[in-house]
Amino acid sequence: MTLKIAFNTWVYSSFPVWVPSYPLTDTIERIAAIGYDGIEIGAASPHAYPDYLSRERRHEIKTCLEANALALASMLPAPGGGPGFNSASPLPEERANTLDQYCKVVDLCADLGGSTVIYVAGWQIFGTSRQQAWEWSRQALEKIADHGASRGVTIVIEPTSADSNLVDSCDDALQMKREVDRSNVKLMFDTYHVIYRNEVSIDYIDRMGADLHHVHLADANRAGPSDTGKADYRGVIQALSRQDFKGYLTMEIGFDRRNVEPDRIAREAYAYIKAITLDVNGETHSKQSSPL
Repeated sequence: MTLKIAFNTWVYSSFPVWVPSYPLTDTIERIAAIGYDGIEIGAASPHAYPDYLSRERRHEIKTCLEANALALASMLPAPGGGPGFNSASPLPEERANTLDQYCKVVDLCADLGGSTVIYVAGWQIFGTSRQQAWEWSRQALEKIADHGASRGVTIVIEPTSADSNLVDSCDDALQMKREVDRSNVKLMFDTYHVIYRNEVSIDYIDRMGADLHHVHLADANRAGPSDTGKADYRGVIQALSRQDFKGYLTMEIGFDRRNVEPDRIAREAYAYIKAITLDVNGETHSKQSSPL
């Protein structure tokens, strides 16, 4: 089995920092040229904020993906910023806007040929009980999942312990999935957040089991995966291979700072993880990487 490798666009766009920033079509071409199988597109300007993309522009992006033989691995909203997009907000206006935004991202993902959207469960605001924040987030996810089902899109819950305080752990993600109880709600994890909790990524793979649908790879400080990193990337890939994982290994790296070379970290991360997948599975890769 060949594990598929994707790259997240944050480091090529303007979330949460403003630069470096490249047009989405240029980003697609760069990521494809390195050799990636897929791309994870952040739903933020200038790349893919739903309200800014006409039907014609969506067609152009999909055509660009197809021309570069690059699959849309997944999409995710930018959870912070002025609008907030916090599904657990004490402000009913923000909760409603968050639900609306997620549904728009689901539609955009389907329009571009994708089938996976990441759900960040929001965060508890001071003065709101955890039980109430959890309930608001659960209600939002149910509605998002129902809309996703109508468009053939799977919603994956991500524990985001380094950034939030609601769905922090593997246990939290499993509980949220059980309570929502929708067939198109699955799970994911990010090695960056597992490292933050001083836990073991392989344990997440074993515990999420067949419900594991997507994986983010990033080391401490959003560095790319490497032998000097904190996570056991070889162990992660071995565990995923044993489980016959069919989702994407997606690099979500380098985007939290300005002093970064996007092509370099994308290229180095790809080379490192690809070498491990070939070693673990004894397979060759059909796409050829070109030096950027």
